[in-house]
Amino acid sequence: MTRKHALVSTVAAAICTAVLVIFTDIEISVVRWVNCGPLAAEGEREARRCR
Repeated sequence: MTRKHALVSTVAAAICTAVLVIFTDIEISVVRWVNCGPLAAEGEREARRCR
């Protein structure tokens, strides 16, 4: 494997990692909104994890 291939592989891995991190953060926010938002049951909104 040449130096150029190693660089391209490293950049591709960094981009994939960044995408996974971004989507995980978005997913956590969406799940929290669904579980603790205006459509959630009153008991769920008062749960410790929603405060």
